[in-house]
Amino acid sequence: MITQTVSKFQAPALNLLRTMTGFLFLPHGAQKLFGLFGGFGGQPGATAPLLSLMGAAGILEFFGGLLVMFGLFTRPIAFILSGLMAAAYFMGHFPQGFWPLLNRGELAALYSFVFLFLAASGGGAFSVDGILFKGKR
Repeated sequence: MITQTVSKFQAPALNLLRTMTGFLFLPHGAQKLFGLFGGFGGQPGATAPLLSLMGAAGILEFFGGLLVMFGLFTRPIAFILSGLMAAAYFMGHFPQGFWPLLNRGELAALYSFVFLFLAASGGGAFSVDGILFKGKR
C-alpha cells in the first residue's frame, strides 16, 4: 500500500505560488489596459483597444490576476486564465516554431500549466475562498 505524506510546507507553498502568480500576471493586463510598464506594444503610455482581442486579454489578465492573487473564485478564474494562456501560446508563439525556447512562448506555456494546477487545487487555506468556504468542504 502506498501512503501519501503531506509536507507541512505544501499549504504555504500553494498559497505563495497562487499569490505570486497573480502578482506577476497582473502587470501584463495593466500594460494593455492602462499603458503602464512600458505601454502596450512597447510604446510608452499606449493601450490596447478595449473592444479587441488584446483588450479582452488585458481585462482577463488584470482582473483575473487580481482575483488569483487574493484567491477569490480561484478555480474558475484560473481555468479561464489557463485557456487564455494556451490560446496566446498557440496563436502568438506556436506559428513561430514548435519549441517554446525558440518561439519565445515559455512564459505563456508555463502560465497555462500553473493556472491549470491552481484550477485543480484551488486557492488554498490562506485565500479569500479558503476563508469564506472553510467549513463547507
